[in-house]
Amino acid sequence: MRLHSRNLTSIAMLLMAAVSLRLLGILSRPIWYDEAFAILFSQKGLASMLEGTLTASPYGAADIHPLGYYTLLWMWIGLAGNSIPAARILSIFSNLISILLLYLLLRDLFDKKSAYCGAFAASILPFQVHFAQEIRMYSTLSMWLILAVYAYFKWRTGKWQWWIVYTVSSALAQYTHNLAVVFLIVLAITPVLERKLRILRSTLLASSAAILLYLPWGIHLPSQLAKIGSFFLVARPGLDRIFSLFLYYVTSLPLQDKFLIPGLFVSTVVITLSIFYGIKSFIKDAPGGFGAAWLLYLAFSPPALLWLISQFFPVYIERALLPSHLAFCGWVGWVLVHSQPSRLIRNTILSLIILASINGVYHHVTYQGFPYYPGAIIGRELSSRIQSSDLVLHSSKLSYLPSLLESPGLNQGFIIDPPQSNVDTLAPATRKVLGLVEFTDIRSASRNVNRVWFVIYQKSIEETVHQGYKTHPHLEYLGRNFSLVSVYTYGEVKIFLYSRLN
Repeated sequence: MRLHSRNLTSIAMLLMAAVSLRLLGILSRPIWYDEAFAILFSQKGLASMLEGTLTASPYGAADIHPLGYYTLLWMWIGLAGNSIPAARILSIFSNLISILLLYLLLRDLFDKKSAYCGAFAASILPFQVHFAQEIRMYSTLSMWLILAVYAYFKWRTGKWQWWIVYTVSSALAQYTHNLAVVFLIVLAITPVLERKLRILRSTLLASSAAILLYLPWGIHLPSQLAKIGSFFLVARPGLDRIFSLFLYYVTSLPLQDKFLIPGLFVSTVVITLSIFYGIKSFIKDAPGGFGAAWLLYLAFSPPALLWLISQFFPVYIERALLPSHLAFCGWVGWVLVHSQPSRLIRNTILSLIILASINGVYHHVTYQGFPYYPGAIIGRELSSRIQSSDLVLHSSKLSYLPSLLESPGLNQGFIIDPPQSNVDTLAPATRKVLGLVEFTDIRSASRNVNRVWFVIYQKSIEETVHQGYKTHPHLEYLGRNFSLVSVYTYGEVKIFLYSRLN
């Protein structure tokens, strides 16, 4: 894994550029519910997290994620503090390690020029930038899985120590996210495709050792899967996910509506040209062709397998494909250096990647719509206007947890999700550990309050209107029993101030 001194300058400059992109908006970018949950939950410590995750219910475990990332974040905030920028730096650090590991893998698979091109793509493409800033486990998951890929490659060259690294990193990936197994299955069956029985035996042995290391948590997996099956089902993915995958891999999402078609066009052109000329060069035995085909396999087989699994048990989420995207970046790096298109085609691919990156990163940094919550601004505004007897009432946990993180001094609470509904994702045991102020319905929440600052996303109002209601039921109740004083709008968030009728 040693880097020679003459390569240090170039890779250091590349990583500095990657850091610069990932620091954009780190202070101003709002957070959303999942990020707030990650910090609030990790602050409670390991014992409380175990209680909040594994406490049994008739519907499975209290939470669906292993505690690998939350434990790492708990240790991190003990050193760096629990501010939002500090928590984001952990994800940035994990992503930078991933880029470095990708560079080393490509250097050993191909050459330094291919390694630099692939790492450059990973440094600027918005999919990597986005989740390098997010306070969630996906950047860490990607780090462990790309380490497993690198270790797998190194141990094939006869360095048995990497067998241990492969085993441990595979186990750590499973402790980070349950969907790690999808990528690991694809990686582990590589020897089957190569028809190399000896390597297959070693891979199965290492994978079995990783499962044994994961077993202390794995015994709880059925309960967590039951929780997913009852409450966390996402929509069964259709063939349209092919196009969204193209967008994520090149321009990333979300994009403004007017940029969706151009973004899809750019993404399709980049991927189509890369695959066409890459396969053409592979057939002509270009240098490193087998390694390039392996990266292409790792880039698109995990999404295909996850899509197939999700036809029966819908769990398809693009952010879990971050390590596959790194493999895609490696493939693109090889294509730019070793495939045989004209200079015009090569420059077109590179130019479109840079254009897509500028557009995607801009939208990522500036986007503040749903589900993001501008908690810092709202907290300052409410603190200057609220009276001591007022209640800040959140229509759901989606705005409550970010507000609780950024404005813990406010007198605030939220209305819990309808029990056993498909949105009831914050279990009672987890709510207890977090010490949340909760209400079962709007009537009980506003019973003894003279003024209510009611917080709701515009999207929630629109969804209920789309279902045939005049307005959101919470707003309807408040309108009958209170007088509307004023309405404040912060991006996608609306705050209604109500005063009780005399």
